[in-house]
Amino acid sequence: MVFGALIPFLVCLQAGPGAVSAQDAHQNALALYRQRQYAKAAEMLERAVTMESKDGAAYRESVLLLAQSYYLSGKVPQAVPWLERAAQSGVKSIEVNYMLGNAYIQTRQPGKAAGAFALMFGVEPDSGAAHLYTAQFMVRQEFEEDARKELARALEINPQIPGAHYLLGELAIFRANIDQAVDELKREIAINPNFAMAYYKLGDAFTRREQWDLAIPNLQRSIWLNPNYSGPFILLGKAYWKRGDLTDAEGILRRGLVLDPNNSSAHYILGQTLMQAGRTEEGKQMLKRSQELQHP
Repeated sequence: MVFGALIPFLVCLQAGPGAVSAQDAHQNALALYRQRQYAKAAEMLERAVTMESKDGAAYRESVLLLAQSYYLSGKVPQAVPWLERAAQSGVKSIEVNYMLGNAYIQTRQPGKAAGAFALMFGVEPDSGAAHLYTAQFMVRQEFEEDARKELARALEINPQIPGAHYLLGELAIFRANIDQAVDELKREIAINPNFAMAYYKLGDAFTRREQWDLAIPNLQRSIWLNPNYSGPFILLGKAYWKRGDLTDAEGILRRGLVLDPNNSSAHYILGQTLMQAGRTEEGKQMLKRSQELQHP
């Protein structure tokens, strides 16, 4: 955006609030929004919405842009009422409900968050699915305790809902509660036996207890179900290495590196494997590459 496009905005500011027309305020706010100057855009949009007809398209756009400007500038509490208005108008409903649901999480309104995500995904507001979706977004935003409550509610409504025990397992691994993680992930697999990530995380849990013989078959199952994700390849390579199966470790780690060539952990474990196998120079190269990837 060139400087000349902001001249009307600067003139309006110099002339005082009373001299700004609804159209000028709206257009200047739009220019600021496109420049990602969200705080300044919100200030101008606050003027625009007081002057625009509530039945007009310009007002609906101003409401949406004001909600997004507050949200994107980190002023989540201020964003909530405008997101609610935007949601009521039906403009960009999926995007608005996504922001609104996340804003409700950040302002500790889990019931309303579940309602927003229910609309976003087209499910009932108090369904197990709505609470599961809410928990997923809570985990992303590191509201773990709130997520556990939502997952408990989801399982109360539907004890067989896929995904809930998996998330509880992930949360348990994060807290280093491996016994609970193993239990939750086994429950998930009983409900959802085709879920590769559940086997991967179960294998991960066993590696944290250095139970390599229990980790290996679960990591293999994860790979058989989804051969396109590098995570279980790398953990399986580590398990083989720790158990002394150097040939298997090398083979599976090289397959993992095909999927994720810049994975520093895979290079490190492969380097250690090659060193232990007596291939010192090649091993050193892998270890050097691991360091380069960690400190680019």
